[in-house]
Amino acid sequence: QVQLVESGGGSVQAGGSLRLSCVASRYTRLYFMAWFRQAPGKERGGVADIDSGGISPFYADSVKGRFAISKAGGSNTLFLQMDSLKPEDTATYYCAAADRRSVENLREASYNYWGQGTQVTVSS
Repeated sequence: QVQLVESGGGSVQAGGSLRLSCVASRYTRLYFMAWFRQAPGKERGGVADIDSGGISPFYADSVKGRFAISKAGGSNTLFLQMDSLKPEDTATYYCAAADRRSVENLREASYNYWGQGTQVTVSS
């Protein structure tokens, strides 16, 4: 069983930046990794995902141009650089991973490993 541990959440004012990290507990072949988020009273939705080689990122329209997903080379360490944060980005952010070769971008059912989440709060 792979455990994912997120870090880097916190509180920031609108326009600020945060960097989230996610580390897998043991090495296994994870073909895709992703970030999802859930705001209070809303369903969890996809933010960004990336292939194992770190060369094909995919973003939700709401974060394009502001967020950047990346992986540390040769490892299962995932990052999310979040710039120009808005109050509507406030949510619990979850790291997810898939050990299957093909996923549907930003679809929850594609991912079979999940972290516990880290809170991001953006104040206006």
